[in-house]
Amino acid sequence: MKAIVQTGAREVEVQEREQPTPGPDEVLVEVHSAGLCGSDAGAFDYEGGYEWIPVPRIMGHEYSGRVAEVGENVETFDVGQKVIEEPIHDCGHCFQCKNGQENVCQNFSITGMHNDGAYADYTVVGERHLHAVPEGVPLREAAITEPTSIATRAVFDQSRLTPGDDVLVEGPGPIGVLTAIVADSVGANVVVSGLGKDAEYRLPLLDDQGIETVNVQSTTMGDVIDERTDGRGFDLIFDTTGHRSGVEEAVEHVRKGGQIVVVGIPLPARSEMCIRDRWKNFEQALRLMESGEIDVEAIQDTSYGIDDAAGAFEAFLNSETCKPVFSFAE
Repeated sequence: MKAIVQTGAREVEVQEREQPTPGPDEVLVEVHSAGLCGSDAGAFDYEGGYEWIPVPRIMGHEYSGRVAEVGENVETFDVGQKVIEEPIHDCGHCFQCKNGQENVCQNFSITGMHNDGAYADYTVVGERHLHAVPEGVPLREAAITEPTSIATRAVFDQSRLTPGDDVLVEGPGPIGVLTAIVADSVGANVVVSGLGKDAEYRLPLLDDQGIETVNVQSTTMGDVIDERTDGRGFDLIFDTTGHRSGVEEAVEHVRKGGQIVVVGIPLPARSEMCIRDRWKNFEQALRLMESGEIDVEAIQDTSYGIDDAAGAFEAFLNSETCKPVFSFAE
């Protein structure tokens, strides 16, 4: 089978690998589509807290596909069924897991980070880490369920957002874009801020979704606050920048008594990814896609083939794209 393999810092190549075989409690998934995440780009860059990731390895953790084969103990999935994976796996044995805090497991593993991932024709995953995809959600769109779940968690679980709130989302990367769209879907008045480098692709992407944007390198945020909030500040700010300056700026722009939700945590990748994902947020994300609240097709960039994976990573790091999605099957 074909697989996108990271072989070093900023080095990826397509290799032929042996098709994996599922164990008794595992499912073999034929991958249909796989998204490029900010953490994938960080791993590709191999700096800033990502140096612990082993190379070479098959990359990728956000994807969709169909069940190709099931292990003898698998009971909840059938061959041909559409599925996505919850890629952060808890150990089930540490204090946090036993205390109902599996999302901060001490011994977690991340598909495509600690081990081979889903940038391949096939991947194997434990039955308990899979979600069924509703028939109304195309597989290509379902590939970005994982980042959408981060947005649903930020908006529905972590914030006090109510319809009509004035909301600022800092950072127009994939998580920022999805957080803005989810907040907009429940009636918030959303503005997304970005830098000059975002003005060519990422900010126009949001403009096309009817969400207001601001380039903070050419527009003063004070003027935006005066215009949008009568000078009082935003009711709610989501910082998705992953940089400490985002929180510092948020403190300046939130109103007294408002709320700041830090989504992109400026810590090493292992800490950043583990705290995010929960089962119910994946289900919320799938329901939003099924209802049409999120225009997934408009968000995805399918212009990069698996043979141009390096180009997709470089473009992402240069803010020339937002959510590349590789296709492995028609």
